[in-house]
Amino acid sequence: MNQHIKSILVEIKDYGFIVFGLILYAFGWTGFLLPEEITTGGVTGIAALVFFGFNIPVAFTYANINILLLIIAIKVIGFQFCIRTIFSVIVTTFLLSILQSIIKEPLVNGEPFMSCVIGGMLCGAGIGIVFTHNGSTGGTDIIAAIVNKYKEVSIGRMILYCDVLIISSSYLLFHSVEKIVFGLVTMVIMTYICDMVINGVRRSVQILIFSEKYEEIANRINQDIDRGVTILEGMGWYSKQPKKVICVLAKRNESVNIFRIVKSIDPNAFISQSNVVGVYGEGFDKIKA
Repeated sequence: MNQHIKSILVEIKDYGFIVFGLILYAFGWTGFLLPEEITTGGVTGIAALVFFGFNIPVAFTYANINILLLIIAIKVIGFQFCIRTIFSVIVTTFLLSILQSIIKEPLVNGEPFMSCVIGGMLCGAGIGIVFTHNGSTGGTDIIAAIVNKYKEVSIGRMILYCDVLIISSSYLLFHSVEKIVFGLVTMVIMTYICDMVINGVRRSVQILIFSEKYEEIANRINQDIDRGVTILEGMGWYSKQPKKVICVLAKRNESVNIFRIVKSIDPNAFISQSNVVGVYGEGFDKIKA
C-alpha cells in the first residue's frame, strides 16, 4: 500500500513539474517570440506561421495539428506513448490561448534579438523540465518517434530536420533572412538550455568510500538517502590488510548529503567521487535499447 501511495505521489509530482515547464514554454512563446514574429520549430512554429499569415489563433492550429498527429501515433506507436503527450497538448493549448489573449505587445520592446534570447531560454528551460519528468510537448516529437520506428534516423536528428524546415518557411511570409536567423538563434538557445536542464538533473556520480566504519556509513546512506550501497573487497597494498570499500551511485545533488553522513561518522574516511556518463536502472534512468 505504501509503495502504491509513493507511486501516486511521484506521478502527481511529475505532472506538477510538467505543468510548470509548459507555463515557462507558453510564456516564452507568447511574451517574447510571437510579438516579434520570430518563428521556431515544432508545431508551435507552424501554428505561429499560420497566425502570421491568416491571423488564426496559435492555440487553435496547435491543438488541431496535434490531435491529428496523436491519432496517427496511437495507431502506429501505441496509446501508452501518448498519455502524457495528450495531457501536455491540452495544457499547452489552454496556456497559449489565455496568454495570447493577454499579451499583445513584446515584453521587451524594440529588441528582437533580446526577445529571441529570453524567449529561447524560457522555452528551452520549460521543455527541459517537461522531458526530465517523462513528458512530451507533442508535435515534431511525435513525427520523429514515428519515423524512428521505421527508419534508421535518430529522434534528435529528425526533430532538427523538421525545425530547420519550419523556420526556413518563414521566408515565404516575411521575405526576410533576418527572421530566419533570429529563428535559428532561438532554436540553438532552446536546445542548449534544454540540454543543460536535462543533464543538470540527471547527472550522476560514483562515490567510493574507504572507512573502517563502513557498516554504519552504509546503513545511514541506505536509510537517509534511500540509495543502494555495494561493499567491495579490497586490500591496502602498503599495509597488506584487507579493506572494505563502499561503492555508491547517486544523483549529483545527493552527493553533499552523503559527504555529510561520512564526515559525521568517520572524519578520517577517504572518499573518491567521479562523474559518470549515465546510470540506468531502478532509481535512475530507464534502460534504453
